[in-house]
Amino acid sequence: MPLPPESHARAWLTLLRAPGLGATRLRALLADCGDVERALASPAAWQRIGMPAAAQSWCRAPDVARLQADLEWLAQPAHHLLTCDSADFPALLASTPQAPAALFVAGDVDLLWRAQIAVVGSRNPTEGGLDNARDFAATLARSGLAITSGLADGIDAAAHRAALEAQAVTIAVVGTGPDLVYPAKHRALAAQIERHGAIVSEYPPGTEARREHFPRRNRLIAGLSLGTLVIEAALQSGALITARLAAEAGREVFALPGSIHNPLAKGCHRLIRDGAALVETAQEIVEALASQAAQLATALRGRLATAGPEPESMLKAESREDPEYRRLWQSLDHDPVGIDVLAQRSGLTVGVLSSMLLLMELDGRVAAAHGRYARRRS
Repeated sequence: MPLPPESHARAWLTLLRAPGLGATRLRALLADCGDVERALASPAAWQRIGMPAAAQSWCRAPDVARLQADLEWLAQPAHHLLTCDSADFPALLASTPQAPAALFVAGDVDLLWRAQIAVVGSRNPTEGGLDNARDFAATLARSGLAITSGLADGIDAAAHRAALEAQAVTIAVVGTGPDLVYPAKHRALAAQIERHGAIVSEYPPGTEARREHFPRRNRLIAGLSLGTLVIEAALQSGALITARLAAEAGREVFALPGSIHNPLAKGCHRLIRDGAALVETAQEIVEALASQAAQLATALRGRLATAGPEPESMLKAESREDPEYRRLWQSLDHDPVGIDVLAQRSGLTVGVLSSMLLLMELDGRVAAAHGRYARRRS
């Protein structure tokens, strides 16, 4: 995604850093003024939306060095500012209550439009919980779902690592700026995610970890995802906040049952009593999300249709000329097979195959159901 013109980006960064403004008021300001540059230059509109005095002072005289550092971060490869007035802003997140005004993304920004499943749970799980997180995340990732979590200790980190080991897509939503890692011991993991997936934050570069950031971070995890899977969680757990936010956004919530003697199963049992789906296999989740994933693919098709002239014909031409697409096409048959089988047949990685299969599905050449793929019958 190309970097916005510097004046546009600077205007956004100024408003995003305005103390106490917040996403709700910022969106109201944009609605009042029509675009971000007019919003920054309209003190009358500031008064109408109730902009705090500290935010008004900042907008009149922002820290130029701080904004320049932000622009320098954005100028680096694979660094993005994704704003709510952009057609690239993920539609699922935009439809949720209290959606952010903008996202800072390090990595592949297009992955935010992929069908995602949030995998969350305790920071101090049992060994069985870690095994379940790894097994479920790996299987879900191989089915074509991106694994989204919060880069925290325990279940989060296990889910991210399992997706990476499966050579599939994983997205980390963080409670710091996109350039910082919390906890610090996950720096290597965060670097892997940035190279093969995406790091996402609503906080500008340089923002340190604060206690209040993490519940807010959880609404982004829930909002980006078609559903949320809770592996292990105590009754007072951030994972339960994510599950509640997912339910409020109209998304699916899944929970793994556990022993009545395990305190980390109590949160999952409460979720199940409150209506979450009890699941025992990853395939149950894939089947439950199939229709929503299809709807998201339709939305993606519409997004591609606005990106340029005759995008579907362009996809057909590209996929038929490219040697890797020809290898994939030769690996497909009329009988559905899983992505692991296609990886063995084609020699391509699961992560590469996931993107290629999505394009071929949109092209009308591939049929996908329950994580299995076949040539579409004409």
